[in-house]
Amino acid sequence: MPTRTPGGLLRRHRDFRLLWCGETAGKYGAAVTGVAMPLIAVSTLTADTFEIGLLTAAGWLPWLVIGLPAGAWVDRLPRRPVMLTAAAVSLVLFACVPVAAWCGRLSIGLLLAVALLTGTAAVFFQTAYSAYLPALLDPADQPEGNAALHGSASAAQIAGQGSGGLIAQLAGAVNGMFVNAATFAVSLLCLTGIRFREPRVPAAERPPRALVHEVAQGLRLITHDRWLRTLTLFAAASNLALMGYQSIRVVFLVRTVGLSPGLVGGLVAAVSLGGVTGAFCARRVAARVGDARATLLFELGLAMGALLMPMTTDGPGLALFLAGGFCVTAGVVAGNVIKAGFQQRYCPPELLGRLTATSSFVSYGTLPLGALLGGALGTALGLRTAMWITTAGIPLAGLILLFSPVRHARDLPASAPPHGHGTPRADRDDGPALPGHRPR
Repeated sequence: MPTRTPGGLLRRHRDFRLLWCGETAGKYGAAVTGVAMPLIAVSTLTADTFEIGLLTAAGWLPWLVIGLPAGAWVDRLPRRPVMLTAAAVSLVLFACVPVAAWCGRLSIGLLLAVALLTGTAAVFFQTAYSAYLPALLDPADQPEGNAALHGSASAAQIAGQGSGGLIAQLAGAVNGMFVNAATFAVSLLCLTGIRFREPRVPAAERPPRALVHEVAQGLRLITHDRWLRTLTLFAAASNLALMGYQSIRVVFLVRTVGLSPGLVGGLVAAVSLGGVTGAFCARRVAARVGDARATLLFELGLAMGALLMPMTTDGPGLALFLAGGFCVTAGVVAGNVIKAGFQQRYCPPELLGRLTATSSFVSYGTLPLGALLGGALGTALGLRTAMWITTAGIPLAGLILLFSPVRHARDLPASAPPHGHGTPRADRDDGPALPGHRPR
């Protein structure tokens, strides 16, 4: 790693700067796709509400299918080549969408296939990326690194969603996919330029069924540790509700509220400003009140704003969607910053890939279910009623945190109790956080 010099992390750490640029570019492209893909389905292929929900679900389904073994595979390999491969695969797949449209081959089936395969690439990229960051940065730099990455991801989402709607209106939603492909090309170049190399993973002989054992070890990390278990169950419930409303918000704003694609993109982008605010405030609030209390404030208190969104109407009523979405996004991003730092400090590095994949398997695994639920409710009950049901689930999920050890602690524990070679205990629940333990 480079010698520590004065100044911000982005200024003094070249490799982190490249990782930050690559990740930000990828998040921008993903935000463009989040607007462009539903608009392609709505405007070009005249898909119904359930098909749009199914399209969103396909992008997250790989977490349910390969999420668990992906963590064990990533822990066996250098993480950077895994990220490079995933970025290259996404680049090719997203570029295929406009090419297929030019050839007259574009269909809902093709969009579903692209969403499924790029979602598979995202499983490996996210798992490898989460485990790579602690190796790249010193422990003292990790909180700043997490905040910078989450903040830039939110800013990229703002720009991507805003420009995604504008691109769709000016050049067509299909052509917007070229923008996404280009961002993965940028990501690929940035990752290629990183000089840091992880230590070579020893080619240890593994007994039969070693993969099953390693997957089971990841599951034990979650199920037998009450801090990890609580945060993972909360994330699963929250994501179910979040994806439920996000899968239908574009069609809700277009068909129920009556907005143009450009205005939809601008409104969704403005909502995403909450993510930048949340990333900026997370560490400061956690340092002042404790990261356990800050988690409750962000993930339960701000989540109440979700109930404003179903009341959205055209004109001045758009402020309800803006205010509610801003609060929810700020709370989610701030909570993610705190959780990321906690996991990186709490879990031994050699198990971090498995922890990331296992917790993501549970928490991301509800995303396709939420997308299907949103589409089904929108079809059966109408879009506004479906928005009421799904947004109400966001603050309700926060009750998991309220009735958990998080409510009784000021700070989340800084490290796992000693056991064996430092791995988190898997045979009993840990005690409450001790006084003086620092946030994540």
